[in-house]
Amino acid sequence: MIKQGMDQTIVGQKHLVESLLIALLANGHVLLEGVPGLAKTLAIKTLSSLIDGQFSRIQFTPDLLPADVVGTMVYSIKKESFEVKKGPVFANFVLADEINRAPAKVQSALLEAMQERQVTIGEKTFKLDDPFLVLATQNPIEQEGTYPLPEAQVDRFLMKVVIGYPSKAEEASIIKMNISPEQKTVVPMVTPRDIVETREIVQKIYVDEKIERYIVDIVFATRYPGEYGLKDLKDMISFGASPRASISMALAARAYAFLKGRGYVIPEDVRAVCHDVMRHRIGLSYEAEASNIGADEIISEILDKIAVP
Repeated sequence: MIKQGMDQTIVGQKHLVESLLIALLANGHVLLEGVPGLAKTLAIKTLSSLIDGQFSRIQFTPDLLPADVVGTMVYSIKKESFEVKKGPVFANFVLADEINRAPAKVQSALLEAMQERQVTIGEKTFKLDDPFLVLATQNPIEQEGTYPLPEAQVDRFLMKVVIGYPSKAEEASIIKMNISPEQKTVVPMVTPRDIVETREIVQKIYVDEKIERYIVDIVFATRYPGEYGLKDLKDMISFGASPRASISMALAARAYAFLKGRGYVIPEDVRAVCHDVMRHRIGLSYEAEASNIGADEIISEILDKIAVP
């Protein structure tokens, strides 16, 4: 139902839409990498409208302060006391645009919201609404005035999705849709409560022990490639994926199986989400960068080598 609603306003970008739904069902956050104008903002705005949730957009800039994200204490002359003024992070869907443009203090404020699902302002701690999804974007081209995200924060993202350009046919449809005098309005189809209930169903999807071992083998191959017959990758990886990668892959595979209408996870589900879950969790060595070898090539090589159960 949500997919159909997304298709009304988003042309193409099937992988982006699918990734957002996986993150929503697996209760994780998404880091999007792609050049401007690829419908990143439109996608999450449409999703929040379909779910009848609250949407907020934060444009990250070098002069951004933590209070601009989470909120602050404001003095009320009328009440002669300080009151909490909540920031834009208090929403169901938060778009953190160009996240790598803000300094470390702002990142740490967002990190508490992402990991703990709560925000501390002064002495008070506030629980965030459920569902809570952070969609962060970063531009891969322009690196001036950017701060590299700390590995600990990058690891908090369930998936890193790389978005490409649309095809010729898709771009023609985009033009037609945007110059049409009749603009389609997005009507809410489900409620936030429906999403929470659907997550409970997703949690019951069966994951066999063989699938769990398969996930562990994939993750361990990034840490000890020599033990899996991948000695040529040893010099390409500076550090392997964390245990959070194993958990994220199992959660994402379960959500993917649900989207495909299955009550159990198969190896193809793991392989389908593997690149998005792992690409930001593998540290590339100087040799890999010098040889122009990216995380995606390393993941593909590991998937080709590890025996499928």
